[in-house]
Amino acid sequence: MREPPPEIDYDSALGRHIVELHVWAVSEGLSGAAADRLFDGFCQRLVIAGVPLWRGYAAINTLHPQWGGYSYTWRRDLNGIEPGQFAREQYRGPDWFDSPFAYLLTQARTLAEPAPWSHLRRRLAGPEAQHDFSILRELAASGATDYFAEIVRFGADGDPSWGTGIGYSFASDRPEGFRDDHLQLLKAVLPGLSLAIMAHAGHTIAASLLAAYLGSDAGRRVHSGAIERGSVESVGAVLWYADIRGFTALAETAAGDAVIELLNEVFEILTSSLRRRGGQVLKFMGDGMLAIFPLRDGGHRAICRDALDGAAEAMATLEQLDGSRRAAGKPAAEVDLALHVGEVLYGNVGAVDRLDFTVIGPAVNEVARIETLCEPLGCNVLVSAELAAAIGDGGGLVPLGRHQLRGVREPVAVFALQLQG
Repeated sequence: MREPPPEIDYDSALGRHIVELHVWAVSEGLSGAAADRLFDGFCQRLVIAGVPLWRGYAAINTLHPQWGGYSYTWRRDLNGIEPGQFAREQYRGPDWFDSPFAYLLTQARTLAEPAPWSHLRRRLAGPEAQHDFSILRELAASGATDYFAEIVRFGADGDPSWGTGIGYSFASDRPEGFRDDHLQLLKAVLPGLSLAIMAHAGHTIAASLLAAYLGSDAGRRVHSGAIERGSVESVGAVLWYADIRGFTALAETAAGDAVIELLNEVFEILTSSLRRRGGQVLKFMGDGMLAIFPLRDGGHRAICRDALDGAAEAMATLEQLDGSRRAAGKPAAEVDLALHVGEVLYGNVGAVDRLDFTVIGPAVNEVARIETLCEPLGCNVLVSAELAAAIGDGGGLVPLGRHQLRGVREPVAVFALQLQG
C-alpha cells in the first residue's frame, strides 16, 4: 500500500508530463475513445516521456453473462495492443490466486480503511530480484528487469472488490528499471486514465447487458434512445415460438437445479441455431422462447429459408441432447416449435416505470396457437401457410390440412417440417 503522493512541482519536467497526460486522458475520455485506443496511446506517451516501458497491461471487470472482463496488453516491440477477454471462472482458478492483483486485493481487505489504490513493486533482475508470482517468472525469463502493478478502485467507500476498478501492470527491460519519478508519474496519472477508460467501459457494459437481456437488435435500439413508451414500428418478421412439451409435470418431479440445467441446455441449442442466421431472441418465458427474423428489404425467401433451416438444425441437436441426457439418467425434454411470418408491432410496451421491448399483433398470437397443435398432430415443428408460401417448393414441408386455432375466426392451414432421422 502507499502513502498519499508527495507534493509535485508542476513547473518541473515531471509536473509537465503529469499535466499533459491528464489533459490528454480527459480529452480522450470525453470523446468516447475506446479502452484499447486509450491504453495504447497512454503507453506510447509514457515512452515519449522517457519511461523505459517494455510492456503494459490493463484489465477491467465487466458485467457480462459469459465474460468476466477484458484485458489490453501493450508491448514496445509490437507498438500495439493485444486485446483479450477472460471467463468468470478465472477468478476461481489457480492462475488468479497466483497473481499480483489477487494479492493486492487480499491485502486491501485486511485494512480497516482501504485506500482507493494499492500497488506493488518487484525487481526482476539483480540481487534484489523477487519472483513470487508466476507472471513475474515469465516476464523475467523474457528479459524484464522491473515490475510495477497498481489497482485503481472506484467508489466513495473504498470497496476493495475487484469489480470496482482497473488493474494495471508495467514492466521495463532496461538494466536500471524504473526510476522513482517514473513511478510517481504512473501513480499520478493512472486515476485520470481510469476515469477515461471507465467512461467507455460503462457504455460497453450497458450495451452488453441490454443485448443479453433484450436481444442484440432490441438492445441496440434501446441503447440508441428508443425508450419512449408506445414508440413502436410495424415490421415484417418470421416468428419463432418454442415450448417444452410437458414441462409442468417435469418441473414437479425433478430437482430445481436439474430443471435449470435442462432449460439452459435447451435454450442454448435453440439460440445457437439462430445466431449465425440473423435471428433475434426477444424473450424466454419460463419453458418457452420467442424469437424473430426481421425481414429486410428483399431476400424474404432466403430469410424464411434460414429460419426453417435453423429449426431443423435445432431439432436435430435437441434429439442428440435428449439421448445423452437419458443415457446419463437425467431428465430430458421434447421441444415443440412453430414458425409463422407476418407484420408485427415492434417496440416499447408496458407501464410508465416498467417497459418491455417486444412484438405484438395477431401474428404473434397465431404462432403461439400453432405451437399448441404440435402434440395433437404428432409433430415437433409446424409451419404456417404464409411461411410455406414464402419458401415455395422444396421446403420439405408436408401439408396437414386446416385447423381451428383458439381465438382465430377461420381455420388455418399448417404444414409439418420433415425432420431427418
